[in-house]
Amino acid sequence: MSPLIPPSDFRQLCGRFATGVAVVTTRLADGSPIGMTANSFTSVSLEPPIVSICVDVASALHDTLTRAERFAINILARGQEEVSRAFASGNDRQFHAHQWGQRPSSLPALQGAVAHIECRHHTAVRAGDHSIILGLVTGGVIGDGPPLLFYQGRYHGLGSA
Repeated sequence: MSPLIPPSDFRQLCGRFATGVAVVTTRLADGSPIGMTANSFTSVSLEPPIVSICVDVASALHDTLTRAERFAINILARGQEEVSRAFASGNDRQFHAHQWGQRPSSLPALQGAVAHIECRHHTAVRAGDHSIILGLVTGGVIGDGPPLLFYQGRYHGLGSA
């Protein structure tokens, strides 16, 4: 068996794949909104509609998200770098600094996002230092404008839509 690649090399290799940037949101038991930035998000299945997010097991929100009955994925728009950084910081006051609303499902929705995808927890699987959380898509809202992208450790945007 060949040796595994060092983490720093793996990060450089994967950094060559441009990804969208999303903020995963849910609510705590007391109803408080909570969220974190995630760039590991993908569609998994059309029938039934399933998406996945990956959450570091060391993240403060890992247990909350792996146990959440429902969660939302807010796909950020170009120009929302500050929102991404705020939700990546672990600061518990992100919702005080950024505009958001509440969908009929009661899930927090960030204003200005290009899409808001509502999910019901399907399963969570441990994979190395992350958990893969699968969600059944129950609804969503499509916004306007180009998405925020992350490539080689920096934020980027598409040209004008």
